[in-house]
Amino acid sequence: MHYDRTDRISEEIKKELAQLIRELKDPRIPEFISIVSLRVTKDLKFAKVYVSTFGSNADTQGAVKGLNSAAGYIRREIGRRVEIRTVPEFTFVADDSIAYGAHISEILTDLERTEKE
Repeated sequence: MHYDRTDRISEEIKKELAQLIRELKDPRIPEFISIVSLRVTKDLKFAKVYVSTFGSNADTQGAVKGLNSAAGYIRREIGRRVEIRTVPEFTFVADDSIAYGAHISEILTDLERTEKE
């Protein structure tokens, strides 16, 4: 497996970002929030962070708004915690893949139940 510098930095940023998000005091950001993935450009100038929450779509959208409003603070803190020359600008995006997976699982369970009957 090819594991380049951008991947290593991305993983380090993701780890620190997960910890930093738990420390934020914004009421829009729920306690149960997950970073699904983080994509950093090769030049490390921009990062797109896909997040999901355990709750409704409105909760996730509120969390995204809260995170995007704190993006400057988050960037500064990541710069302090991760030793890199260029700290990316963060953009947070809602990811509904966990909810979609739960929905598919529910459909499969219902199908299995109806087949048994």
